[in-house]
Order: sequence, then C-alpha cells, then structure tokens
Amino acid sequence: MPYLAFLADPSLRDGLRGRLQRVEARLTEAVKSDYPFVTQTSAHLVEAGGKRFRPLMTLLCAAFGDPDRDAVYDAATVVELTHLATLYHDDVMDEAPIRRGRVSANQRWDNSVAILTGDFLFSRASDILADLGPEAVRIQARTFERLVTGQIRETVGATDGEDAVAHHLMVLADKTGSLIATSAQFGAMFSGCDEPTIDTLTRYGERIGVAFQLADDLVDLTSETRDSGKTPGTDLKEGVPTLAALMVQREQRDQDARLLDLLGRPLSDDEVAEAMDLLRAHDAVAEARAAAHEWADDARRCLHTLPAGGPRDALEAVCDYVVNRTG
Repeated sequence: MPYLAFLADPSLRDGLRGRLQRVEARLTEAVKSDYPFVTQTSAHLVEAGGKRFRPLMTLLCAAFGDPDRDAVYDAATVVELTHLATLYHDDVMDEAPIRRGRVSANQRWDNSVAILTGDFLFSRASDILADLGPEAVRIQARTFERLVTGQIRETVGATDGEDAVAHHLMVLADKTGSLIATSAQFGAMFSGCDEPTIDTLTRYGERIGVAFQLADDLVDLTSETRDSGKTPGTDLKEGVPTLAALMVQREQRDQDARLLDLLGRPLSDDEVAEAMDLLRAHDAVAEARAAAHEWADDARRCLHTLPAGGPRDALEAVCDYVVNRTG
C-alpha cells in the first residue's frame, strides 16, 4: 500500500499495512464460490487491486478503540465487498470498457454476468454482516438505499428549476459519501468506541467521502494517466456530470460557447480531447478544487472533539491526501 506514505507515524503506517493485508486475505476468501466460474468473475476486481479507501477508513477509525477486534476486519471486508459490487453494476450502466487497468467484467464476459457477479458480492457482504448484528444490518440497508437513490438521482438528473450543482453534491453524498460514512461508523462501532465518538467519525466519513469523489473527478480531468487504470476524460466521454462541467453550464458565459456545446452532447474521441483542453483552462476547475478543499476542511473540523494523538493526526492527514492526490 504505497499510498500510506501520507501517514507520518511509521508505527501507525506499518500497523495499517498489516491490517489491510488481513482484510485483503478475507476479501480473497469471501469471493470464493463452489462454482469456479463465479469465483473467477468475483475475483476479477479484487485481484485488480485499488486504493481500498473504504476499509482503510474502517481501520483508521477503529484506532480510537481496539482496532484488532475480529469484527473490525469483518466490517472492513463488508464495505469493500459492497463497493466492488457497485463497480460491477456501474460499469454495466456506463458501458465502461476498463476498470482498474483491466478489461471490465461486462466487456470480458457480458452485462448479465457483470450484474449477477455484483449481486453475488452483495450477498457475500450480507452473509458476513449478519454475524455483526441487527444494528449493522440496518445501517448497511440504509446505506444501500442511499447508494441506489444516488444512482437514480444521477440517472434522472436535476429537475426543472433545481440547481444542478446542488443536485450533483447530493448525488455525491449518496453515491460516495454514504458508504465511506458507514466505513468510518463501522470502524468506531466495532472497535468499542462510545456513541459521541461514533457519531463524530460518521459525520467525518460523509464529508471526506464527498471530498474524495470531487477530487477523483478532478483527477479524471487533469491527469495524464491514472493509477486506477481509468482513461483520463472518461467522465466527459460517458457524459457523467462533474462539478467543474456543471459550473460552466450554470454560468452560461458567451466566451464558453464552444465548451458549452461540447458539454451538452455525446462526443467523439477528438472532441473529448478538445473538451478536456478547454475545461482544464477554465476557472471552473479551480472552483471545483476549492469545493473539494472546503469539504475536506469541514471533515477536519469534525475531528476537533476527538482526543489529540496518532489516530486523529492520521484522519487529518487523510484530509490533505484526498484533495492533493494525483491518481
């Protein structure tokens, strides 16, 4: 996990690496099936790797209690399985050819296999979750409701008279913030934290989740390569709304006529490159980056009631890492 370099405390960093390796082993076991083909399709994205940001949040927040409780590792496995399941479904909806540097499951096999594999991962997450108790099941169910609602909101789009930027931020809170909030909540719950600490870390998780997604959208726009394997400009090509693009569309300035035209319709590969160049040069990118920093700063403010020390320092470092990363 080279990205853990943003953590200043070497003992905390080494401890997290070891704990993440335990989660990785549980993920590998969780996707195994008696039917070898299901194991193959389910392991497809697990083996592709990724930042494992959601289990990382679970483990970091568990540091405010006893981070080595078995339930903490189960919870970290559940949130990553849930995230992976949504990726299989997202790739079908977006017709994405690449995910994490690999051919997506829908391209390698077909849409039906990808959808059913996502469902299988949801079922495995639910099976593990059942051992964590009814409150955990309830939290997961409500999180899943928000994930689905956020995807529907994004698919339908803003209604007439609704501010598209506000709508977009609501989508991000549901689609990304909700599961990262639950990741933090589970870490605090299952490590034995008290209720005020659990509430604080849940609020932190939601805010850092929105900042994470805002920054991720900017990386898609501004980077030349992606560690995740996602081709830069994918959001533009697939017509996925991002904050910078929505800000341009909201302002409707005459000097942006060409960019507004490109943002309002499907694009060829050459037009994607042109739209990226125009958007990169637009002040909306700086405004979107400032919004990501505002969400990260809001997350940081949530931490002020927590005791000073290594765990709080680590979560503050996450605030900087999220908005400053380039991949």
